[in-house]
Amino acid sequence: MATPLTASKLIAALRDEGLVVHEVREWREHNRNTKGPWGPVNGVIIHHTATQGTDTSVDLCYDGRPDLPGPLCHGVIDKKGEVHLVGNGRANHAGLGDGDVLRAVIAEDAHLPPDDEADTDGNSRFYGFECINLGDGKDPWPVAQQLAAEKAAAAVCRAHGWSERSVIGHKEWQPGKVDPRGIGMDDLRGRIKKRLAKAPEGLPEPQRPAYEPFPGRDFFRSGTSSPVITAMGERLVAEGCGHYEVGPGPKWTEADRTSYAAWQRKLGFHGTDADGVPGRVSWERLRVPKS
Repeated sequence: MATPLTASKLIAALRDEGLVVHEVREWREHNRNTKGPWGPVNGVIIHHTATQGTDTSVDLCYDGRPDLPGPLCHGVIDKKGEVHLVGNGRANHAGLGDGDVLRAVIAEDAHLPPDDEADTDGNSRFYGFECINLGDGKDPWPVAQQLAAEKAAAAVCRAHGWSERSVIGHKEWQPGKVDPRGIGMDDLRGRIKKRLAKAPEGLPEPQRPAYEPFPGRDFFRSGTSSPVITAMGERLVAEGCGHYEVGPGPKWTEADRTSYAAWQRKLGFHGTDADGVPGRVSWERLRVPKS
């Protein structure tokens, strides 16, 4: 059992595993926590959407349906192998499943029992990733998408210290389900096992951006002028935290402090920890490219 990852830790784990990750609308605060517990968490469930098209599938998983409010998972994996985060917390994806299966996942047993009962709430215990696929046995599973499902599940397992046995298919959890149709779960777990035996690969070297190291808090004071501050401001704008009437520019200003404080709050910092002066943790999460 484990405490659920924060939004920032989840997205960092996914990106460290080499995934392209998109943040959808207000996903960091989007959940069903008012309807039941979220955590302790025990594993990851892989699904297929039974839909086609990236935008429509992502919107459906974010908004849900009249009979099933969103989010319908935590992340949507598209055909290109990119992850769209739509929820952070309890999500309507697992429903009631077999308590014997949950106990086997917690124990990381080598073999799962049959899922012949629906007596245990899975929405409180499992992360969910929906893969865009019609689930008709004809819609193809591109290699990039299969690899992304492997990486996403491995990222969560690595972050929690779980083995590949913490990853199951919806068809292994809830009676009557067939998803992810076309994906062999034993094969997927085997690939996750091999991935977890190695360090996270991150992005391939030619694509790996070079980030500015943390220059220390004393760097950020009135009078400092540097291209690093411009690059920082541009990243803050990209993250939706920019509060600039003009700029950003190379000189450290009150607008930089206000914008950075918004970034700190987005990461979950409060009070004096969100004073607008960069610290090492928030700086490394911002990933300011070398100027």
